[in-house]
Amino acid sequence: MSNKNILLSHLKIADIIDANSAVLDLGCGNGDLMEYLEKNKNVNSQGVEISEDAIYKCVEKGLCVLHSDIDGALEDYPSGSFDFVILSQSLQQVKRIDNVLEESLRIGKKVIIAFPNFAHISLRMMLFFQGMAPVAKALPDRWNDTPNIRFLSIKDFENFCAEKKYKITEKYFISNSRYTYILPNLLAQQAIFVITI
Repeated sequence: MSNKNILLSHLKIADIIDANSAVLDLGCGNGDLMEYLEKNKNVNSQGVEISEDAIYKCVEKGLCVLHSDIDGALEDYPSGSFDFVILSQSLQQVKRIDNVLEESLRIGKKVIIAFPNFAHISLRMMLFFQGMAPVAKALPDRWNDTPNIRFLSIKDFENFCAEKKYKITEKYFISNSRYTYILPNLLAQQAIFVITI
């Protein structure tokens, strides 16, 4: 995933979030999104992150972050604690997706999910012509180094939401630092969904 695509996804997520909201960022990384939201949307944010190096960067920015694995971090939050729960570039690293999404929807009014689309045409072509797991801007790590344990497409996620009866209230697709509207499962490098129950 290029930095420009990630930046565009952060701007879209910020656009979705109401000012003065309570926000939980699951897998917040070094806190860039939380910092942006606090400065530009006046949100009250908390983060959950497993990487100690990333936590230090969050603390240096004055952000509130819990050192924990997403899979076990949500049960103690009361229902309806947050206006928005964010999983940006972290859903594909979660072990118990059903549980994490159910808990996210329990504690948040809306859940925003951004993830790389593993069905993008460039990745399909690499796998077809090279016969190996793709390495690209969207997937910079080799198969043995990647933090991703799941490889989902836009179509996979939409089918999953239909099976679970989650409502998709908004969806956006990004490719080459622009929004894309045609054949997103084939042409979008990244997807952003807003879901509710």
